[in-house]
Amino acid sequence: MISHTTTAIIAIVVIIPLSSIAVWNTAQSIELIEEPLADKKIIALASFYPLYEFTNEVGGDNVDAFLLVPFGVEPHDWEPTIQDLQRIQRADLILINGLGFENWIQDVTSINPDVIIVDTSNNISIIGESRYDSEKGHSLYGKSFGDPHIWLNPIMAKIQVENIAQSLIQIDPENQKLYSQNADSYIKKLDLLDNKIKRELADCKKDFISFHNSFSYFSNQYGLNQHTIINSNEPHGEPKSKTLERVINLAKDLELNVIFTEEAVDPRTSQVIANEIGGKVITLSPLEVVDSQSTYIEKMEQNLSNLKEALCN
Repeated sequence: MISHTTTAIIAIVVIIPLSSIAVWNTAQSIELIEEPLADKKIIALASFYPLYEFTNEVGGDNVDAFLLVPFGVEPHDWEPTIQDLQRIQRADLILINGLGFENWIQDVTSINPDVIIVDTSNNISIIGESRYDSEKGHSLYGKSFGDPHIWLNPIMAKIQVENIAQSLIQIDPENQKLYSQNADSYIKKLDLLDNKIKRELADCKKDFISFHNSFSYFSNQYGLNQHTIINSNEPHGEPKSKTLERVINLAKDLELNVIFTEEAVDPRTSQVIANEIGGKVITLSPLEVVDSQSTYIEKMEQNLSNLKEALCN
């Protein structure tokens, strides 16, 4: 394959608004210096880490995969850099979780109208009420919005991997066998993870308290009962005193001694509850904020270990 580097000047008049969906109207010139890439490689952008790992596993050396939301950054707080805009301009695919998780996706398509958006939630049954898009008169991309945390259920993650494989096959059918084999190989790892979670949580208590309802799909898969401090799919927010009192009483009734928090939230709320019940705070990661040394399987196994500490002792 022959590598090439191109240089161009583009004027960006509308820059993607991500956290607030406000439009920056300040025109500015950006020197778009593309990174050296091998000819014919698919350029795929993943909205956040789990999809980035899935894409790398399926695409292998045929795909240049990039992570839009950097390691250690909460997806809801992300705003694009100049390098992100350059990559969006060149991308063949943008892989999203869907279900309203990437509320900026329509703005991305204005940067590169030819990019293919792959909604990896296709063919997955969702939890929660649909959210109507009043401005468009319909649900975004024809999907109803419910709980978006499908990647935390390994069985649903398998469907996401399959959707990624199919998207790569559609634009690169000559390598169908490779993508299918890679997907099958990774799906076997997810099956092993699923079996491990089932086996190790089978004889444990079923009730746990998390900060917000990230683990509904996970709980349904493994027969657990998730109770939450914040009754929302959004990771931010401060509970009212009545809510804290309710959760404290619930934890006492269920005889729990662990309250779960997340990497991207202030643990003080969980700590207040833990102090009242004589317990402790442990992280249960929704995998939205990870470091570059972690893998999906490793993070899920750490979640399993933390759940066992809370439920199996």
